[in-house]
Amino acid sequence: MLRSFKHHVRSVLLMARHPAAVLPALLFLSACATQGTLQKTNEAAPQVSNAVQDALRSLVAQQDRLDRVAAPLLVHNPELCKGNARNLLGFTAKTKYSYSAEFVDAAQQSLGLNDRLKIMGVLAGSGAARAGVRRGDTLLAVNDKPMPQGENAERQAAALLGPLLAGRSSVKLTLERNGASITLNVPLTPACAFVIDLGNADNVNAYADGHRVLVTRGMLAFAHSDDELAYVLGKELAHNALAHASKQRMNATVGGIIDNLVRMHPDLSTMSGTSGVRATPQELDAAADTLGLYMVARAGYGLDRAMPFWQRLSSQYPATVLNGYTAIHPATGYRLAAIGKAVGEIKAKQADGKPLLP
Repeated sequence: MLRSFKHHVRSVLLMARHPAAVLPALLFLSACATQGTLQKTNEAAPQVSNAVQDALRSLVAQQDRLDRVAAPLLVHNPELCKGNARNLLGFTAKTKYSYSAEFVDAAQQSLGLNDRLKIMGVLAGSGAARAGVRRGDTLLAVNDKPMPQGENAERQAAALLGPLLAGRSSVKLTLERNGASITLNVPLTPACAFVIDLGNADNVNAYADGHRVLVTRGMLAFAHSDDELAYVLGKELAHNALAHASKQRMNATVGGIIDNLVRMHPDLSTMSGTSGVRATPQELDAAADTLGLYMVARAGYGLDRAMPFWQRLSSQYPATVLNGYTAIHPATGYRLAAIGKAVGEIKAKQADGKPLLP
């Protein structure tokens, strides 16, 4: 992976960018192994300013929230992802190089990271959690295959893990914990195969390019609760599951926006207007709203705030705010009618104990 803002988002979640490509960090990354004596990499990190450390902590907190909310959506909805599901490990792992160059020393000093991939989060309810994988464990091997380390460890590990995970229901992980090597058998976790990215911009928006979902820093702040953030993520995951970017021939345009916004210092001059993104037709938007709400409910989030959330968003950021969400999803009235209908259907199925399938 590029040393950029997007490293803050490869966790919890999620999935491969392309059918056989890189999976999301949280759910699959692993680290390098050595045979025999474990290598110690406890060299002191250079001192970094409080401002840099605070900035890194803020990014990590935003990433943690995004990952935490997205995880249940991805794990509880493989049936609704229209064939875009993969078996994943169920945790995130990072090195100090997972962050942009200005944060490498801070990641070592403040987060205790080094050249090896260290587990930064374990998905609740995943096979990794059940097997006893813990935050802070260092990954050494998968099925006795040593994992790479250093600046490109995440990308190299992703390339190695694809074949190692294919066709398996579980894998053997070798971890370092408190200076000792341990081995765990970890059941793989089926999940929707979409990457979740955090965008380094303050405009209130979210994008889906068919393989990835990006939520801007501004949208993350606008969503006051986990339920509200889940509405945004569910909607964009549904756009991907329904191949809406492809149907609108917007994959390249939206993909370019995501590539830009995951950088630590994106070119915000390209974010004027709608950045070339055509407004989503109301029928496609309503279909994504409906499927997204089913995903939200299956993940255990509440539906009562869905209608008020989208009403508040369209009111505070109407279509005249061209770099905002409503500008590229302008059919608010049509969408709200579909949302109200879907919420009613889902609640009726929940009351009757019926499967939550649209």
